[in-house]
Amino acid sequence: MKVLAITGYKSFELGIFQQDHLGITYIKKAIRKRLVPLIEEGLEWIIISGQMGTELWAAEEVFELQLQYPHIQLAVLTPYLEQQSKWNDNNKEMYELILEQADFVDSITKRPYENPVQLKLKNQYIVQKSDALLVFYDQEKEGSPLFMVQEAQKKIEQGNYDIIYINSYDIEDIVNEEQFNNILWE
Repeated sequence: MKVLAITGYKSFELGIFQQDHLGITYIKKAIRKRLVPLIEEGLEWIIISGQMGTELWAAEEVFELQLQYPHIQLAVLTPYLEQQSKWNDNNKEMYELILEQADFVDSITKRPYENPVQLKLKNQYIVQKSDALLVFYDQEKEGSPLFMVQEAQKKIEQGNYDIIYINSYDIEDIVNEEQFNNILWE
């Protein structure tokens, strides 16, 4: 696998409204836990669309991992131009920093938001350009990742595509592991 797409819940879908929310730490650790073996097996590119939440947290993890694995590259393929135009200032600032550090940035439709078709095109394009999808998603808790998962499932039917899930149980395991380690070292 050379190219991995990453998506997942948006921050508001998780009830996360502050960038210092403890849950972000555990989500990022879950992302890292899935990424490191893939990188060590030859992963070269990670693609996100730049959505708030899981995708931007994944980008921050990629930048951290680039210190140890400098060959890893991040592409941000936005569904439309100026997707951050209605975001608050803190989210815009985080987004701009990620775009500045990304290895490749482009907009799929090359125009500002017009209609939901642009989001569908984004999902199709990113799945088409990747070898697998890493997604933070629980099938019991539907949300925005469902649409990318559905595109990925279509590609699986055509052959040679994988979906790697991170779910709430994975996050819970990381929390429990952290708490256990904290008890051991107190």
